[in-house]
Amino acid sequence: MKWIVRGLVTVIGLIALILIAGYGYLQTSLPKTEGNIALPGLQHPVDVIRDRSGIPHITAKTTEDALFALGFVHAQDRLWQMEMNRRTGAGRLSEIMGEATLPTDKFLRTVGFYQSAKEAFDHFDKETQESLRAYSRGVNAFLDQRSGSLPVEFLILGVTPEKWSPIDSVVWTKMMAWDLGKNWSIELARMQLATKLPLSHVSEFFPPYPGESQDPLPDFRSLYKIAALDPTRLLAAAPETLPPSAGSNNWVVSGSKTETGKPLLANDPHLGLAAPALWYFAHLKTPDFETIGATLPGVPGVILGRNNKIAWGFTNTGPDTQDLYIEKINPGNADEYKTPDGWARFKTRKEVIKIKDQDPVEITVRITRHGPVLSDVYEKAAKSVASGHVLAFAWTSLLEQDTTPMTSLKMAKAQNWTEFKEAIRYFTSPQQNMVYADTEGNIGYYAPALVPVRDPANDAAGRIPVPGWDARYDWKGFIPFEELPQVFNPATGFHHTANQKIVPNSYPHFITHDWNLPYRSMRIEERLEQEEKHSVRTFIDLHGDVQSLMAEEFLEILLTTKPADDYSRQALTSLSTWDGQMTIKGAAPLIFNAWIRELNKAIYADETGDYFQSLWRHRPIFLKNVLLNADGQGRWCDNKTTDANIENCKDILQSSLYSALEDLKERYGSDMEAWDWGEAHFAHSDHLPFSKVGVLKHVFDINVPSSGGIFTVNVGRNQMKDEVNPFANVHAASLRAIYDFSDLDKSLFMHSTGQSGNILSPFYTDMASDWAQLKYRQMSTQKADYSKGAVGSLTLTPALKQD
Repeated sequence: MKWIVRGLVTVIGLIALILIAGYGYLQTSLPKTEGNIALPGLQHPVDVIRDRSGIPHITAKTTEDALFALGFVHAQDRLWQMEMNRRTGAGRLSEIMGEATLPTDKFLRTVGFYQSAKEAFDHFDKETQESLRAYSRGVNAFLDQRSGSLPVEFLILGVTPEKWSPIDSVVWTKMMAWDLGKNWSIELARMQLATKLPLSHVSEFFPPYPGESQDPLPDFRSLYKIAALDPTRLLAAAPETLPPSAGSNNWVVSGSKTETGKPLLANDPHLGLAAPALWYFAHLKTPDFETIGATLPGVPGVILGRNNKIAWGFTNTGPDTQDLYIEKINPGNADEYKTPDGWARFKTRKEVIKIKDQDPVEITVRITRHGPVLSDVYEKAAKSVASGHVLAFAWTSLLEQDTTPMTSLKMAKAQNWTEFKEAIRYFTSPQQNMVYADTEGNIGYYAPALVPVRDPANDAAGRIPVPGWDARYDWKGFIPFEELPQVFNPATGFHHTANQKIVPNSYPHFITHDWNLPYRSMRIEERLEQEEKHSVRTFIDLHGDVQSLMAEEFLEILLTTKPADDYSRQALTSLSTWDGQMTIKGAAPLIFNAWIRELNKAIYADETGDYFQSLWRHRPIFLKNVLLNADGQGRWCDNKTTDANIENCKDILQSSLYSALEDLKERYGSDMEAWDWGEAHFAHSDHLPFSKVGVLKHVFDINVPSSGGIFTVNVGRNQMKDEVNPFANVHAASLRAIYDFSDLDKSLFMHSTGQSGNILSPFYTDMASDWAQLKYRQMSTQKADYSKGAVGSLTLTPALKQD
């Protein structure tokens, strides 16, 4: 028996040693942050001091060396994220993920993100091209000199990173533009419903922006049926874009309305939460410029931030820069399609997609004068070819005129409003609402982009797919830069955007029909007007505001409901004393959101049928019109699947509350008083790809309780259609920043996870709880400030040339 015990002890000891050795090996994947590293490609030594939050402060003698160093530290801290980003943009996920990602790769190759990035690069100015090359040299210098383990994701999936190229950087800017675009999917949704419902009902389901009228949709239903296209598969294959009603906040206040007499500027872009965070903070200093703020790993330069004279912040404008065209194929020649001037040949290119453990797949991409043929993505495209029609996609980001990467360095160097405007002239996609402030006391706003001009005879106005051979629906150029929305030193003393309609009805150009609803904008304006003098404290409070004007609006309707039982009565009592604030603690916010979820389902699941899952989301204007029976829309409350009864909206309110409470009991227990919004509404930062892998998601994902809701300033968007975690916060403030012009080095920043993408690093999750609790990190450009408590001081030196 003793020898068995000794044997077991020996085996356990060996396993422990192996685990310790393995962990020790994985530790070598952490970056070197102290000492010196000699690297080829540098012109001069570069100092990299990482402050107590792991934020690198880079001091270089040339712009090229600063961007080289940024590429190096990005690779040190976020190499796996960069690998996934470029593989996504290039449509090369299947090489490491297998057949499961083949539809997505087909979509990405068909759209041609990487191809258009190559074409755009040739049109950049020399400064931008050299910046991209310098950054790539920095990434590759890290790859060449590294030793020890790669980050664990590379080991699990058996991936070896390839050399970085400038196109890898450019393509990620296009993927960001894709993430912030949404019109194509809304067009497809309208097309789907047009094959099931009367056009008037489609218009009800997609109501106009508050205060706007809505022109009737042109009737192309017969064409949609003939074309026999498959929007559902297309939407499933595409990378997800910005959800409707999602967006960002920014506001700027002049010195006349602040305690210090100097401007204040705030920004919090709302994007999908990810582990690691989308953003990476950095500070770059050269003799030519100095800038600090949020960078995108894989991309050179500060995207959101400041220099020593100006600061800027973005929100998404949401313009209609995407159109879908149904192209007619020549019955006598399948290589041709119809145009206003007769038949034209498709352009084509071959794409070979490598698949892990399988033979590669070759696809042929067809391109029309409008853009790539998306309907070729799914395997049964032959069906649409047999019908004689295909679906083509036009998008400004695919054009050679897309010069957005030329902007960041020019913004970093801008010293005033005039120079800032000249810098953002090159920002072509996606259109952003940019607020501005400077040390001279000026504030401003501009929304640069290539925004298509549409023919006055275009009755579709970007709302639905249109016949590609009808010249009425072609773009007629772009809105001139000088005529894009802009403001300088407004009389109000402040300006704000929250993805609401940004132009008056008198504005001469069409931008979109699909503005986000103005709940957040109204609340921000209300709070900005409340204070006689603003401060950093009032800005922090506004960042954290969780008052839902949408909830206030709906409570008036919901509280008219007759309870079906005592449990429903208890829930209605809880809501009757609730003030509409989406706080972490309390059952009322959870009951409200669960009720709204079930109410959406009860009202339109029967009419939308198979399309319901893709359409299931917050639709407050539509719901309100139905519940108040505006123009007879109360008919949506009748359940079309029941023949015996005609349900009314009072029935639906009652039954949906009952269903919501039954669901909540199943999830959180029957003690209603123990329910908390924050428990259900945890902020979920998912890891790509391990968020979808059982055991690994618990290691790599980051979850923290969070407040807010989809229509609060402190946004926390949930996905109704997620049956597992329907209330989880998956789309929120990806970063927060407050720029204080009384002392710019006291400006505040925070993003949602931490600086590192390596799970072994203490900086993988160190910001997450602070982010959820509305805490910030001060980011200074003064060495005396960022050296205190610094976690690393590294010098990158030019490697000696070998004879």
